[in-house]
Order: sequence, then C-alpha cells, then structure tokens
Amino acid sequence: MGVVTFVSHDGEKDEAPIEEGVSLMKIATNNAVPGIDGDCGGEAACGTCHVIVDPQWSATVGGSGAVEEEMLAMNPERRPTSRLSCQMLVSAAWDGLIVQTPEFQM
Repeated sequence: MGVVTFVSHDGEKDEAPIEEGVSLMKIATNNAVPGIDGDCGGEAACGTCHVIVDPQWSATVGGSGAVEEEMLAMNPERRPTSRLSCQMLVSAAWDGLIVQTPEFQM
C-alpha cells in the first residue's frame, strides 16, 4: 500500500496510507494528521482541509474545480497549487504524494 506525506509549515512530516477512492481529507482525519480538520465534513464549505500540493505532483492530482476555487479565494495562505483535500479522491497512482498544511490551520 502506498503513502501520502503531509508536511506542516514547520517541516514536521506525517505519513498516512493511501486508501484508493477516499478523499485525502478523510485519510488525514482518519490518521490524526495535524492541520487537517475537515469541519464541514467534506462539503467544500469551510476550507479547514486546505493543502498545498507539491508542484511536482500538481499535474498528477489535477487542479481545483469551481466550488474549490470559491473557498480557496478566501484563504490567506492560498498558493498556485492549493487544493481542498476533501475534493481530492485518492488514486493508487498518488503513492508518494507530498502536500503541505498551511500555518494558518495549525
């Protein structure tokens, strides 16, 4: 089974096993990854699951949709590769994925 690595703003790393077809937010919350709260339960309505995708993975995971864009537009730590992890359904091809959690969420 593959893993995804969550890196906090201060460099702390948390690895979680990939669960294909499950949202990245759910994987993070199931594994108690700091900085990923998912307060809205995955409805793209709160932004507490914001991650910054490592640029080398951006094309693999794809870009954000219109609903994500609305929520991310209000985020003070938005970056070009920002995503809401609740909207990212994990694929086995994401083994080794690296995402950063913003300082604002800690």
